[in-house]
Amino acid sequence: MARDAGLEELVRDHLAPELLLSERTMFGGYAWLLDGNLLCGARDDGVLIRLGKGNDQWALAIDRIVPMISRGRAMSGWVRVAPETFADEALARRLISAALAFVRTLPPK
Repeated sequence: MARDAGLEELVRDHLAPELLLSERTMFGGYAWLLDGNLLCGARDDGVLIRLGKGNDQWALAIDRIVPMISRGRAMSGWVRVAPETFADEALARRLISAALAFVRTLPPK
């Protein structure tokens, strides 16, 4: 997988108001962490969003949002959003807000 600078910039724009984020390369792309907990990531095949177990069904009902697959297994609470779907400003904002709400419930690392 390759990085997608345009997609990374879209994610970064949505995260701009957040002060406690760190950024790093991860999973063949770029990732953002809040208090050390993975929040989201971007690479050429889409945006990875952490919604938390049981919080992802609404997102999975949207076209071109699928479960994140890791080592052949669907990861509950994580979704992969196609780049063209993440380009929908309102949807991207909703996804990022939901991810922030969930990750804020986790203890800092």
